[in-house]
Amino acid sequence: MAYTADSLSNVATTSGNSLWLYTTADTIATVNSANYFNDAIGMIRSLDVIIVVSSTGGTPAVSICYAKDVSATAIDVTDGLTVTATDTD
Repeated sequence: MAYTADSLSNVATTSGNSLWLYTTADTIATVNSANYFNDAIGMIRSLDVIIVVSSTGGTPAVSICYAKDVSATAIDVTDGLTVTATDTD
């Protein structure tokens, strides 16, 4: 799939950086590919944090990425740190 603007929400902005939430059926490997967020140029800035709720084989996954390289023509985000959770009940 591809980036969907309606799936990106600004959660907070402070001290010049933003926290974003992005939900997609794409895998995190797809989302963290260079240029995935290019349609958000002008919104996402360098070092903005993106919480990605994605899917891996239909299983939801949550990862925390940040915009590593942002220019007038491209956005590249980090691979992301996957948030793991245990539900023992």
